[in-house]
Amino acid sequence: MSFPRASGILLHPTSLPGPFGIGDLGQAAYDFVNFLYETGQSLWQVLPLGPTGYGDSPYQCFSAFAGNPLLISLETVVEDGWLDGADLTDVPVFPADRVDYGPVIEYKTKLLWRAHENFKARAAEAAQQEYVGFTERAAPWLEDYALFRAIKDEHGGSEWTKWEPYLRVREDRALHFFRENHTQQLSGQRFFQYLFFKQWARLTQYANSKGIKLIGDVPIFVAHDSADVWAHPELFHLDKLGHPTKVAGVPPDYFSETGQLWGNPLYRWDVLKRDGYAWWIERIRAALTLVDIVRLDHFRGFEKYWAVPAGETTAINGKWEHGPGAALFKAIQKAFAAEQGRLPIIAEDLGFITPEVDKLREAFGLPGMRILQFAFGTDPQADAFKPYSYVPNSVVYTGTHDNDTAVGWFTAGVGDSTRTLEEVDEERAFVLKYLGSDGHEINWDLIRVALASVANTAIIPLQDVLGCGSDARMNVPARESGNWGWRYQAEQLTPSLRARLKEMTNVYGRDRHLLKSNEV
Repeated sequence: MSFPRASGILLHPTSLPGPFGIGDLGQAAYDFVNFLYETGQSLWQVLPLGPTGYGDSPYQCFSAFAGNPLLISLETVVEDGWLDGADLTDVPVFPADRVDYGPVIEYKTKLLWRAHENFKARAAEAAQQEYVGFTERAAPWLEDYALFRAIKDEHGGSEWTKWEPYLRVREDRALHFFRENHTQQLSGQRFFQYLFFKQWARLTQYANSKGIKLIGDVPIFVAHDSADVWAHPELFHLDKLGHPTKVAGVPPDYFSETGQLWGNPLYRWDVLKRDGYAWWIERIRAALTLVDIVRLDHFRGFEKYWAVPAGETTAINGKWEHGPGAALFKAIQKAFAAEQGRLPIIAEDLGFITPEVDKLREAFGLPGMRILQFAFGTDPQADAFKPYSYVPNSVVYTGTHDNDTAVGWFTAGVGDSTRTLEEVDEERAFVLKYLGSDGHEINWDLIRVALASVANTAIIPLQDVLGCGSDARMNVPARESGNWGWRYQAEQLTPSLRARLKEMTNVYGRDRHLLKSNEV
């Protein structure tokens, strides 16, 4: 669908400030919504919200449907009565600028289990009914997820392919026996989801009341070690023991000479097609209960995807295989009774994009993405990212969670790309010439170009608004650890920064207050 002219900020909730070691859905999240409102923004884009697994990555979640318990605000749990104020008086000293996931997980998990015990002992009938109502609505995915997490915890966190065969293949008697003997563990997992969804609903309602829409993120692939694959192995290319026979990745590109080996199991699209892509429809439906707009990650994989034989150590020896193409999007369109081109989806059409991928995206009126950091190099596709090539039905970013920050990209040399030093120097000179800049505020130069462009939607990572360097980068593709940790501090959102962002947003016709008055 074509979106109205607007702008917003990319920030995952884990990056919010606060005393508990990780950003959460408490007061800092509401303060950030107020920041968006005050600066004329209309959009808040987040990364996937699921419970993180390998490498703490939101793109490797234990479920495509569940929420991340680490995002639950402990202070809100106190307000709701399931923790006491005294429970939060002995908070460990966590880093303010990064998430140290191990200690955070240990600390928050202990308190969430305590809240579960208190809920069982204290909850009045109204709260109990609200909880039961949630579990009934979420039952199609919640029961498999709770069971998966409970069994996983019972096995010391080991992946499901290492469980006993009767649990691995979900024998009815074995699962029944486990449920009967682990009611507490199952109840706790359900309760954590209840807290997450209740807090998220409060936050999104507040954001919407301020005219702020949420953009979520749906990765095309799911983690192998997930409730989704364990509960629905027939939908994936697996062997008899549950191991993938071929996995996802991308061929050699800007980021890596050997490609990116993601390792996610690949879908059996022939099986998904038999019931009209029901699993995917429910996945999109679930996402749209959380957010207003969905960014569909790795859109090119729906046309063709890079399949790598299991056991390979790089992505070089993969091959292109056909995805579901238009059939999937027609099914989604029909399920949502949407008119042609009215799906609230942004297509992440980055990477090796062919005319067939463009044709698929355009057939459903989906806006594609344009990244300014890709606009100035020698890559053959660079021209497509130059602002003079944009069309209104597109979304421009200074960079994404996979890119370095604007300042880091401009100053750090080769970085994680496959460019040579000579190419970097040539690119840097061209950037300055294109922008008419001396580069001392390269982040604001790029923000100005993004906001001024004809693209209907402009999204700026908060790191670029703040002028952060490479140490604030959210993710380095193919790096196994050290990602997803950056956090900002509340005092960084100074009055002068707020005024500057608001003025620039207003000048280029994206201020939500101005847009609202024009609509009237």
